Amino acid sequence: MASNEQQIEYWNGRAGQRWAAQQERIDWNLAEITEAVIPFARAKPGEHILDIGCGCGTATLMLARAVRPNGSVAGVDISAPMLAVARARAHSGQADIPFIEADASAYDFQPTFDLVFSRFGVMFFADPFAAFANIHKAVAPKGRLAFVCWRSMPENMWAAAPFAAAKHLLPPQEAPDPYAPGPFAFADGARLTDILSRAGFHDVALTKFDGAMNMGDTAAEAANEALNIGPLARAAAELDDAARAKILDVVATAMQKFATPRGIAPAAACWLVSAKG
Repeated sequence: MASNEQQIEYWNGRAGQRWAAQQERIDWNLAEITEAVIPFARAKPGEHILDIGCGCGTATLMLARAVRPNGSVAGVDISAPMLAVARARAHSGQADIPFIEADASAYDFQPTFDLVFSRFGVMFFADPFAAFANIHKAVAPKGRLAFVCWRSMPENMWAAAPFAAAKHLLPPQEAPDPYAPGPFAFADGARLTDILSRAGFHDVALTKFDGAMNMGDTAAEAANEALNIGPLARAAAELDDAARAKILDVVATAMQKFATPRGIAPAAACWLVSAKG
């Protein structure tokens, strides 16, 4: 199986530290999608749930409330900085949730979970078939899978518009591999269905969700968000302050067209994915 070491290094470095520090802001960015995927998962009292790529624990905590009083939730992630936030949040809320620092593609799961869930935590595996085959081991008899992932980058204007506006100011970019580990690795719904089916899941269903990403009250705030999360953040990570200032200016101009009464809210296009184990 291909190694996930590059992703482990990335999410334990500056990226993981940044996401941990900005947990509340990122939850606000993703609020509309989270509000869609939690009921989609249909967590019920008494169920036992595994949250893959749980990050700072937002969805994990929501699922824990849904399975009370006799259910349980466990979270697994590769990012130590984000897991530290998740554990602190669970402790402050007096929630007994195990948060495991591990690679879900290789962890020794036991078939004890009624639901395996993820909010944007499954698109980064170097070998997605092998990863989902391993995740399948966690699903109890009659258990199920439910997660949300991004569709294509052009459909996701929160990512595509800032990147396009700043492209001329970025270092040379290699032509992207559409199937490489990253946010949009599962844009191809037919490929995703095939991966899940070959990994042992059945009754795979993909539903389109078209919403919006909360990017800020102003275009300037939205530009700053684009330099913190998404493809532009990765591409501009090594640039100096002067270069980043130029990018902020051009991206702010580009984001003005997404102004709404609630702020800057460009399109966010996802798959809501369900399957049976």
